[in-house]
Amino acid sequence: MAAGLILLALAGCAAQASFREGNTLLSKGQTLDGMAKLEEASRLAPDSVEYRMAYLQSRDRYAQRLVDRADAARVQGRYDEAEHGYRQALLIKGQQDRAQSGLRLVEQERRLNGLLSDAKDAIARKDWEVARSRVAAVLRENGVDVAALALMRQIERETAKPRSEPVLSAVYKRPITVEFKDVPIRNVFEVISRTSQLNFLFDRDVKTDQRTSIYLRNSTVEAAVSWLLLTNHLEQRILDGSTVLIYPATPDKRSEYQPLTVKSFYLANADAKTVAGTLKSLLKSKDVVVDEKLNLVILRDTPDAVRLAEKIVALHDVPDAEVMLEVEILEIKRDRLLNLGVTWPDHVSLSALPTASGGTLTLQDLRNPTRSMVGVSIGSAAIDAQKQDSDSNLLANPRIRVRNREKAKIMIGEHLPTVTTTSTATGFIAESVNYVDVGLKLDVEPTIYLDNEVAIKIALDVSSISAQQTTKDGSIIYQLGTRNAQTVLRLKDGENQILAGLINNEERHTAAKLPGLGELPIVGRLFGDQSDDTTKTEIVLSITPRILRNIVPPDSQVLEFGSGTSDNLRPWPSDAGTTEGEVRLAVPTSTPATATPVNLAPPPVPVVPNGAAAISANGTAADHAAVAGAATLAVTNDDVVAGLTQTRWEGPTQVRAGEAFSVQLLMQSGQPVVSMAIQLGFDPKVLQVLSIIEGGFLRDGDANTTFSQRVDADGSILVSNRRIGAGAGATAPGVVTTLNLKVLPAASAGATQLKLHSIVPTGVAGTPIAAPTPAPLTVSIVP
Repeated sequence: MAAGLILLALAGCAAQASFREGNTLLSKGQTLDGMAKLEEASRLAPDSVEYRMAYLQSRDRYAQRLVDRADAARVQGRYDEAEHGYRQALLIKGQQDRAQSGLRLVEQERRLNGLLSDAKDAIARKDWEVARSRVAAVLRENGVDVAALALMRQIERETAKPRSEPVLSAVYKRPITVEFKDVPIRNVFEVISRTSQLNFLFDRDVKTDQRTSIYLRNSTVEAAVSWLLLTNHLEQRILDGSTVLIYPATPDKRSEYQPLTVKSFYLANADAKTVAGTLKSLLKSKDVVVDEKLNLVILRDTPDAVRLAEKIVALHDVPDAEVMLEVEILEIKRDRLLNLGVTWPDHVSLSALPTASGGTLTLQDLRNPTRSMVGVSIGSAAIDAQKQDSDSNLLANPRIRVRNREKAKIMIGEHLPTVTTTSTATGFIAESVNYVDVGLKLDVEPTIYLDNEVAIKIALDVSSISAQQTTKDGSIIYQLGTRNAQTVLRLKDGENQILAGLINNEERHTAAKLPGLGELPIVGRLFGDQSDDTTKTEIVLSITPRILRNIVPPDSQVLEFGSGTSDNLRPWPSDAGTTEGEVRLAVPTSTPATATPVNLAPPPVPVVPNGAAAISANGTAADHAAVAGAATLAVTNDDVVAGLTQTRWEGPTQVRAGEAFSVQLLMQSGQPVVSMAIQLGFDPKVLQVLSIIEGGFLRDGDANTTFSQRVDADGSILVSNRRIGAGAGATAPGVVTTLNLKVLPAASAGATQLKLHSIVPTGVAGTPIAAPTPAPLTVSIVP
């Protein structure tokens, strides 16, 4: 038994020694050795809750650090490092769920990245079906994958087909020169039919003998047909790839022949009622349904109206701008009190004392008065020597995220109850309690502009209880002091503004002195008491706007587009003739009494080089002669504009912990660039983004631009930059953006990377430009 007690004592001593050693190792940063010692202490003393809890807590903290580092590596695409970290966390049996989930995410992201890589290769080969299937597979598993969504938009843009049939569209672009003077419209369509191999059907109400004149040089079949329809009050409906129906442009015929399309618009940002009102106003659409619950607009109209509605909705449905307002409100109160002097007795009172026998004083006693018959009472005297200083600061540091043109309110204080008593003629008395807000109230309303400036309407009100009184019926009423200010500021993104000067200065001087002697200089303090009380309060407001998301204007193709005429929404071709050609239109004329019939027997149509057809006719000639100078309009629309586009990083490769530095992303493009979308990545546990500044690449030539940026907590940076207005894009080498960064003071020595995940420049025609991404910029952190 004694031996057992000895063994238990020795085991307890060994456990305590291991416990102390384990804590010492943990404090030195030797986590694994310290954990081993704590585990040993827990094993030697299995009944010790303290040892067991210390071991479990250290194990969980270490496992959590491993998982956090693995998560950061996974986000940055270092999957091998992330997998190693997750497996280490599993080995020490900590953070099991997070580690297993992280391994699943690593496997999933590797697979999805492989699919995206296959999709990019397919896009390079223009194998759209394979690319679409790979991207769709990624979006089925992760519907918010930024890279997959960008690729899908690119695929949709590249594979978008025109509404017309391809055969008809190709025929419509065929060059043609047409000169007719006062001939039946049927004959004009017959000649165009023979030239273009198109079939024209006429409604029974079309007056095919109506005469017209048209002169088009170096134009197209589409322009010729469109101008004929416009000048003769006709409409068309494409029936198939080579057949067009011509009918009168009357309301009855439009309702009979025009096809209708139902289009649904699921709005992400705009209000459904507002969009519906715009469609009704601009397109005169009657069949518009609004579903407020789904924020959905359903439109039933002609295909031309639907195409215009898509562009109008794109103008409306843009994300609202948001700004983060960093506010600091400081109330500084200084109170100084000096009470110094002597308070002398201010009164002497005499009173009759009882007699020696205990009776009251009589008139007889007054005949022989003595000093023991009168009592004397003198007021108290005191010496005051007090000096009191007090400083108090009330600090509020809220951060408010506000949408553009929305109001935000802050209230820091208390709801002060006030009682109101109401009595009636019958004697019934009722009390009601109302609440008054006392404290600090701040109302802000920002307006975000496209030039990254913010106008802020500010209303600041600071109130406090200055006094309270009790009424006759026992109710308490309060006297409130208040200071307020209202103003409108316009600040740049990140610019700080301080509002100060709301000062309340009170001085009180109170004195109680002996007449005459208390007025003497210096020594007057010995014959009186004086109190000086000074109170000064100042309100200081500091506000800094930081734009999180600005309004990104749509492409120029959406900002301005043709909308046909007031009677017909179909946009007429604006390229009826080339810059070297001419267009002369004549309104239909009635047949004169002496008109000579035009003989347009089907002669062979001469062929001019490049497949252009030239036709000439007049009122008397029957032959068709080729017109010299006819040219073919060559249209080239490559799916992806290729060019010598290059991007590279420029910045330091070594910085110290706590040091700020700048990194620039530079670009040189072989094709004009008008806009670009950029996604960058950094480690938020190592770096802090101080500011993101627009470079001069797109501003080349003093062009106006819009620039917006957003920094997410996970280390993603989204940048959008666009030239405003038409004109050539930028090609000269320049800085795309400048990142002002800071290494966190707690960052450990090592290396961190800045990555350019994706950059999508867009050319003048709206086509994407292939831009390779440079290798990550590696920055070494030294202590």
